[in-house]
Amino acid sequence: MALSFELLTEPKPVGPRRGRITTRHGTIETPVFMPVGTQATVKTLTPRDLQEVGAEIILSNTYHLYLRPGEDLVAEAGGLHSFMSWGRPILTDSGGFQVFSLAGLRKITEEGVEFRSHLDGSKHFLSPERAIQVENALGADIIMCFDECIPYPADYQYAKDSTARTSRWAARCKRAHQRPEEQALFGIVQGGMYKDLRKRSAEELVELDFPGYAVGGLSVGEPKGLMLELLENTTPFLPVDKPRYLMGVGSLDYVVEGIDRGIDMFDCVLPTRMARHGTAFTSQGRVVVKNAEYARDFSPLDPECDCYVCQNFSRAYLRHLFAAREFTGLRLLSYHNLYFLLAVMKEIRRSIEAGQFKEVKKKYSSYR
Repeated sequence: MALSFELLTEPKPVGPRRGRITTRHGTIETPVFMPVGTQATVKTLTPRDLQEVGAEIILSNTYHLYLRPGEDLVAEAGGLHSFMSWGRPILTDSGGFQVFSLAGLRKITEEGVEFRSHLDGSKHFLSPERAIQVENALGADIIMCFDECIPYPADYQYAKDSTARTSRWAARCKRAHQRPEEQALFGIVQGGMYKDLRKRSAEELVELDFPGYAVGGLSVGEPKGLMLELLENTTPFLPVDKPRYLMGVGSLDYVVEGIDRGIDMFDCVLPTRMARHGTAFTSQGRVVVKNAEYARDFSPLDPECDCYVCQNFSRAYLRHLFAAREFTGLRLLSYHNLYFLLAVMKEIRRSIEAGQFKEVKKKYSSYR
């Protein structure tokens, strides 16, 4: 099998779960946060850096790699793992969200999506079959069905039609999948902001019997309370014995809420994007290290962190790097932010094992 999932805590439809995913490139302890390497690289960091910070799996993007350098070149290199020299698991998303973000540059039909490249304006067409063909060539351990991400807000009829199309596309993706013994194909639940559509989407995808399921179309601008309410009304309809992945969520307050609702996997560009803008995640909250107040602060970035950055560099030095526009500052802060977030995930896993998740959730539910 391409993937196996073992629950290490009592199986239940909702609530925090401790699990273990096994793929041909290694084991993933869940709940897990996946750093995003959109273009076969996590910005500013090397694969060695990612191993040091504790990344067990990373995410790359089908849309971007299809456009550049092209899936044929990646396949010729031996697949993504060889191409980027990363020996641990990889997940590729299908490109559905990126197509969604090209609102003025794409046309959606039953057959697929016609769009113009954000790079050069050239015209392209992605169908469910073509997206899976690209993902098969890229060779990630976990691949995603091609779906339509519904914008917020969207009227009920649009969301209903779109959700039904996503289910039909999922069936086409499964039929097109050529490497099921090497790559696990996950379905993506849609439904917009409507509980009945979320339930229907989940049930239709479960009928297709995928090895894992993602919850898509959330964190697209809706209020936090609405997102959590919809998540709460989605996970109970997903299989207990298969991984559940909440797409595009990485803020700690959202992560702990997702875990409390039965989610196992998360991804987001947030920790590295915030780092490139001079913001660090610390045990005391977020620190905007590029601010002038840190010009003579020779204390560690986070006194409670044992990462390479906090053990060797002061806030004053990091602030200097940003003021001087040195790339090293971006790298060091990205390194720290991922280390911090992945360390928190370890803390969360331990708390679930010990039956103390409520205390950890309280600690991070208001993290800013």
